[in-house]
Amino acid sequence: MDVLIHLFVGLHIIGIASLLGGFLTQMKAMGAGTARFTPAMLHGALTMLVTGIVLVGLNQADDQSVNNVKIGVKLALLIVILGLVYVKRDEEKVDKGLFGLVGLLTTANVFIAVLWT
Repeated sequence: MDVLIHLFVGLHIIGIASLLGGFLTQMKAMGAGTARFTPAMLHGALTMLVTGIVLVGLNQADDQSVNNVKIGVKLALLIVILGLVYVKRDEEKVDKGLFGLVGLLTTANVFIAVLWT
């Protein structure tokens, strides 16, 4: 079971890298007002959602404790991120504030995962 959990943790990190990497590569464009949500950002957010759900299930099946409040906060942030990226994915330009919010929420999600014990 540990190997399976570690596999999904790796996939979860790949999803985070895709979402955050997509944001970071668009920061210069954000300054110019021409940033847009890339398909990699959408796929990264979806990967995070699916692997996160699987990880919670695997950890509970392995009788490990799961902090449901932490998972709920992370899920709420991810749903907001996913909603914004999905709705605005076809627009040529995304508002700076909205684009920055996605980056902020993604970074907050990472720090919640790491620091909340």
